[in-house]
Amino acid sequence: MAQLFPKKANVLPTLSLAGALFGGVFTIFLVWYYFSPEYTDVGYAPEQPVPYSHRLHAGQLGMDCRYCHNWVEVSAHANVPATQTCMNCHSQVRTQSLKLLPVRESWATGESIEWVKIHKLPDYAQFSHAIHVNSGVGCETCHGRIDEMEVVNQVEPLSMGWCLECHREPELYLRPQDEITTMGYVQPADFVTRNLERILEEGIQPPTNCSACHY
Repeated sequence: MAQLFPKKANVLPTLSLAGALFGGVFTIFLVWYYFSPEYTDVGYAPEQPVPYSHRLHAGQLGMDCRYCHNWVEVSAHANVPATQTCMNCHSQVRTQSLKLLPVRESWATGESIEWVKIHKLPDYAQFSHAIHVNSGVGCETCHGRIDEMEVVNQVEPLSMGWCLECHREPELYLRPQDEITTMGYVQPADFVTRNLERILEEGIQPPTNCSACHY
């Protein structure tokens, strides 16, 4: 009986198996990268109801982060400043600016400005700003050079793996308490030794167990 298929057709099962294997690995890679916070979240910079410039306020004017985000040392959340905080200055400065019209309307009506949240964590992840700030984690570590941003964007993935890098080796990331809000802070040559001494003295023990952040 004549052969229905040529001999070269014998390689088709091998090619199919190799294609399925390569396709599976490629699909896993695509999901691992393109569905990760590093790809989906980093660079997120939504338009805000007021064109507030951190480059001007935190950079050129040198305003401390805690003037606006004044709960950051005592609360789990870094609060968005109330309209009154803005009006402390802008009742005297640029009182007729069209860019500040939403602020003046908010002040007159008592309705809050609907700022758009940038740095988001899933509901199942718990994070306390107060614990981190009071342990020596600087604003810049998580939020980047805010003082250079005209429009704030997310610069770190805020993923579990990214968080664990710091929790496992906090001595590489901590800074003196009086440098928490400093932008462009440069660690001294012996910072690891200093941080290890502080960790021992203050009993800083960043947890790495699941229940620490997921409870």
